[in-house]
Parts: sequence; C-alpha cells; structure tokens
Amino acid sequence: MTDTWNSPDKFNREARQWDENPQRRALAHTVAKAIIAAAKPTKSMLALELGCGTGLVTLEIAQLVKMLYAVDTCGITNIDVSRLDFLSSSESVLDDKRFDLIYSSMTLHHIDNTAGLLNRISHLLAPGGIIAIADLDQEDGLFHDDPLEKVHHGFDREELAAILRAAGLETTSFETIHAFNKTNRSGVTVAYPVFLVTAAKKL
Repeated sequence: MTDTWNSPDKFNREARQWDENPQRRALAHTVAKAIIAAAKPTKSMLALELGCGTGLVTLEIAQLVKMLYAVDTCGITNIDVSRLDFLSSSESVLDDKRFDLIYSSMTLHHIDNTAGLLNRISHLLAPGGIIAIADLDQEDGLFHDDPLEKVHHGFDREELAAILRAAGLETTSFETIHAFNKTNRSGVTVAYPVFLVTAAKKL
C-alpha cells in the first residue's frame, strides 16, 4: 500500500533503525549546530520542534532553552513527545502558548500543505520569534526510495521565501548547511544539498 503524506505508520516502521545510519546522525548534528548558530537559543526561550522523530536534534537543543515542546505524528517511545496532527483544526493543545523558537529538520517536505503549516507556525510565534527550518533544496525526485511516496521534491528557495512572507515571516537567511550523500533509486550517488532557512515574526 502506498504511504500517504506524513504517514505515522511509515515513520514508526523506520524509527527502530533510523539512528543506526551514520549519515542521518551526522545530518542531525549538523542541523542542530546550524540552528544553534542562527537562532542563538537561550534559557529564557520557549521552543517548539516539529517532527522530532527519534530526538537526535531535540536533545541538542533542549539543554539550551527554558522549555522545549517536541511534536510528532508517530508514536516514538524513547523520548517524551506530544503526538498530534499539527495542522488539524481540532488540535488546540498549543494554542495558548507563544514560542520564541520553532524549528524542524527534514520535516517540511513531508507536509502536503506548506503554506498552512507556515501560517500555523506564524500564529504560534511570539512577536520577534524565530523559525529555523532545515530541508532539501529542490531535487530530482529520486531522493526517496519509494517512487509513490507523497513528498515534496525539496524546495525552491525563492518560492519558499514567498510563502514565508505571506505568512507574516520575514526571511533572514538561507544557507547550505549539509550535503546528504545518497545512492538514489536510480543507482546514482548524489550529494543532495540541505538548507537552513531562518525567519522572524514581524513585531
């Protein structure tokens, strides 16, 4: 059966061996370092991570902020997360909070409604709050092993910047932070660039 957008079943299946891949561990560490350098988290910050997965980035950021809420759709048991559909109109568990930092790593391309997610993020950010999103640059469509898996094939930076602006978020920077070397499903080894975009909510 074809996996749907942001499939909890798929992620639960893969979670058991996810951290065994040294490339994924290296990517997570690089993303965490880039977020720390760009957002400069402090002990006064309330932070939210979208798509925390197995917690590889979570654990590096958590020690630097006052409180970190980690959200995912899958049932990972080795970290304490809130399991919810972040875009569901019935989910209001976070609506009373305003975050100083919201970040994600390799999550955005799994979300069908990019604009909807960024609008939700904007609503939850405190004035002047920062988002930091790490994800794939636009790619050849071969990065994911399953050709039927519903994902965005990375992002065009200018198009993503326009979506951020429409959500009331002012892009502060795009930078290439990593190259994920992968033998894609056509059998070719490609260095897929990963960017970090940071943006702030207008005051």
